Amino acid sequence: MKSLLFSALLASAPFAAATELTVYKSPTCGCCGDWIEHMQAQGFHTHAEHPQDLAAVKAGLHIGPQYRSCHSAVSEAGFVFEGHVPARYVQQFLAAPPAGAIGLSVPAMPVGSPGMEMGDKFMPYQVLLLTQDGKAEVYASVTGPQDQ
Repeated sequence: MKSLLFSALLASAPFAAATELTVYKSPTCGCCGDWIEHMQAQGFHTHAEHPQDLAAVKAGLHIGPQYRSCHSAVSEAGFVFEGHVPARYVQQFLAAPPAGAIGLSVPAMPVGSPGMEMGDKFMPYQVLLLTQDGKAEVYASVTGPQDQ
């Protein structure tokens, strides 16, 4: 009975199988810290690294300059999540990674995305699927806060 109850509790957690993300960011970036809090609230475990050359880290992760933002996260399985990608899309991606994909990106820093909240302001944006050939395609369109 106890194990059944424990299993039910785990299944109702925001993300039952917690995933570890290593987040590469500047030590002074507040929005990166806010994104980390968003991910932790959804059940992710995070570890922040502060490399001296963040651009070199991004290049090493095969994130093209046009897809970059202020921070890069890497899952235990090696998938990358660049910028302010909402936790729901990270969870969805990790549950069924598309063939040929290296991860997801939200280029730049859209107002209203997780970690970039500014009151009730919101800028629609796209979550891009990054592929092994260096290209990207739209993974999700976020038209309002309810889509995050």
